[in-house]
Amino acid sequence: MKVTPTTLSEVLLVEPRVFTDERGVFFESYSRKMYESSGIPGEFVQDNHSLSNKNVLRGLHYQTGKGQAKLVRVTQGEVFDVAVDIRPQSPNFGRWVGVRLSGENRKQLYIPTGFAHGFCVLSETAEFLYKCSNYYSPADERGLAWDDPDIGIDWPVSAPILSIKDRRNPHLKDLL
Repeated sequence: MKVTPTTLSEVLLVEPRVFTDERGVFFESYSRKMYESSGIPGEFVQDNHSLSNKNVLRGLHYQTGKGQAKLVRVTQGEVFDVAVDIRPQSPNFGRWVGVRLSGENRKQLYIPTGFAHGFCVLSETAEFLYKCSNYYSPADERGLAWDDPDIGIDWPVSAPILSIKDRRNPHLKDLL
């Protein structure tokens, strides 16, 4: 397994070791011991799975309170996945990183607590899986505007399909 810090050093790109032969493909998608030794801390307590259509944009989401770290991957299709540093005391506050995750490249992204997360679907459909370090808490659920000009994410979709909730998310400056 190869783990590489992104431009936001706490957000890690994970490339599992993939074995391919005439039978198909095999890889370990998660091994707590291996991930912890690579700098991905903690125990994951909840797995989520979404299926989304092309141009759907989900996010930017985060939780207050204990927060949630996430380990995300795509099993089918392709997405552009984004993490935004929302820690007010961080020198990277408001900065973002984006990577393409797909069923084909099998890459994963580790997003620690203190970051908002979102993705948009580039393929006809995409199945997106994520492990969370804390349980979902509706009372702690929050979001940021996907098109906040102060963040300036360069989304690869021009007319995203958004939930009503995601259309109403506040800007980063409104969190302060």
